[in-house]
Amino acid sequence: MRDKGPRIRKVPSGDDRERLVCPDCEYIAYENPKVVVGVVATWEGKLLMCRRAIEPRRGYWTLPAGFMEMGESPEEGAAREAREEARAELQIIDLLAVYSLRHISQLQLFFRARLSSPNVSAGPESEEVGLFGFDDLPAGELAFPSVHWAIRHFQEVRDASAFAPFRNPVGSTGDMRGR
Repeated sequence: MRDKGPRIRKVPSGDDRERLVCPDCEYIAYENPKVVVGVVATWEGKLLMCRRAIEPRRGYWTLPAGFMEMGESPEEGAAREAREEARAELQIIDLLAVYSLRHISQLQLFFRARLSSPNVSAGPESEEVGLFGFDDLPAGELAFPSVHWAIRHFQEVRDASAFAPFRNPVGSTGDMRGR
């Protein structure tokens, strides 16, 4: 057990939630949701997908996405994830959706993007990558509910120049059990 720093769970003075607090100096270690950024990127009507080489859901297909890093914008993070996972260069077009996954404390931002070229290849977190026609997607092998949502939402506004960003489908939590 740690003997220094935040190590006691309690409700700090003036707060209404239990937090991790240092009993020596009262420093509060706030735990906040993680931000995931990703892209729905296309080349000539085909969608970029990555087969995951890491857990969770290793071997399943996903959109290029991952945790945002300190000091980067959501757009920069989404483009970085596409480079890391699929060696893809792209241009971000606009924000497609904001999904809230409360059960895992994640906020997921997906952007519409256009690939600069069809030259993609697997990065260290991908077993393989590919460009798929929307009728040829590995639909039964998609990694997460939010991947389903983002693809469906992209198809709804594929050619739109303006729209309000999507949110979780009504009644959907993103939990793998309840989708």
